[in-house]
Amino acid sequence: MSVQTVTLAPHEFVANLLFNEDGLAPFFGLDSAVKQAGGSRSEEFHADGEQWVARLSYQESNIVHPGQRTPLGTPFEIETIREYRIKIMRHPSEDPVGKQDFTAHIAPRWPGMQGEKEDGTRVEIAVPDGFGQGVNVRVKGSNVAFDRYPKLLRRAAGVLGIATRYFEEPHEFSNIQDAERYARVHRDASGPVHARDGPLASMGYLLEHDRSGYRKVVQDDDDVHGQTLPGFYHTTTLDATRIREAFPDHAYPKEVKHYYAKEAKDRDPDDPLAHPKVGASLQVSLLDQDETVRWADRESLRRELDQTVLSVLADAGLDVAPGEGSGPFVPDAYWNPEVDHSGPAPVGLDLTRIEQSQESVVIRHLADGLSPVQWEALETLVTDGGEIAPADIAAEHDRHVGSVRRALRDMEDLVRREYAEVALSSEYVAEMVHEAVREARESVQRAVETSAKAVEAA
Repeated sequence: MSVQTVTLAPHEFVANLLFNEDGLAPFFGLDSAVKQAGGSRSEEFHADGEQWVARLSYQESNIVHPGQRTPLGTPFEIETIREYRIKIMRHPSEDPVGKQDFTAHIAPRWPGMQGEKEDGTRVEIAVPDGFGQGVNVRVKGSNVAFDRYPKLLRRAAGVLGIATRYFEEPHEFSNIQDAERYARVHRDASGPVHARDGPLASMGYLLEHDRSGYRKVVQDDDDVHGQTLPGFYHTTTLDATRIREAFPDHAYPKEVKHYYAKEAKDRDPDDPLAHPKVGASLQVSLLDQDETVRWADRESLRRELDQTVLSVLADAGLDVAPGEGSGPFVPDAYWNPEVDHSGPAPVGLDLTRIEQSQESVVIRHLADGLSPVQWEALETLVTDGGEIAPADIAAEHDRHVGSVRRALRDMEDLVRREYAEVALSSEYVAEMVHEAVREARESVQRAVETSAKAVEAA
């Protein structure tokens, strides 16, 4: 479902675009173009009414020469294998900041190809089964819409003397390695986003784990110069399992963040870089080993990133569809906060529901009554502050380890057990258990004191 929301902007992006329609012809064409240009060449071109610059160069390669022919029988007449770079950037007259650009690193691919390490050993370079031979174009850039990378690559190739047909349609095995979408928020309005009880902290605080999953919370209020700048770099990273607790329809692990530019503190308030970004980025490293984000999935990825950012902003109380002006947002060199009807609807994070759910787990266990071994285990987990083994708990309280394991099994929704370690299921649960243990201690102490007074009076 789409509603009226502010449009977001692309930031960092990395992808492997594979092309095999013309085999190794693109690689041979690049080799010829570099040799004709004497090593490098720069040209200008226009795209969508904008002026761009393309620069072709090369670098040395560790790819092992295939010999006279590749394993698929293609003649290979190049003596020295090089890899090629096309730097594509917005013309300085239209981009004074100089941050709207990307590099296309182009290398050949054929089945069974190898690379040689510095010590002379050789390793196989992975080529997807069924791909055959062609080229891998690793694009890495920023502030360019995801869909524009192949289009700009084709335009650049054309003006550099390389056939544009080589880069018409990325192969289905093409994949995305990094992608971020963001909004720039006025620093006077962004506080609720990174507050200790705001959506960023709450997602990591409540959606921690229940015996599986990954989360990481960073809250750094000091800039690179050691100056205090609240919200300088606050992030919450959640794997696909954890992210779905807040966004049930999402498939991709993400880092959600509120961050400033390095020199933000000393910049004039009229400078966009004095104000923070709120963004969401793909975390490929948290995907399962057999999972990937295909180039064909880029639109669903974009909508997930946008929905994540919009939901965080809305949960923090910001108007994500300002009627007049820019509202809480700050335009910058690459983003003008416009409102339209094509964006995804923000999702209610419903962190209160998750908080209540975790509270009910603790309350239920306390109401049902805990055995002495369970109380001892919880007390150790609260006071230890880390992950310890059941055997450690048993040794501390002079219990049999089997008794401790049984006690922990009866509290599976309260504690997390992985391999030989055990911990409380979330930081929020830990705080509630800590309070319960503290109250229990105080109750015992009061009972002891009352008994002592009674004995003394008698």
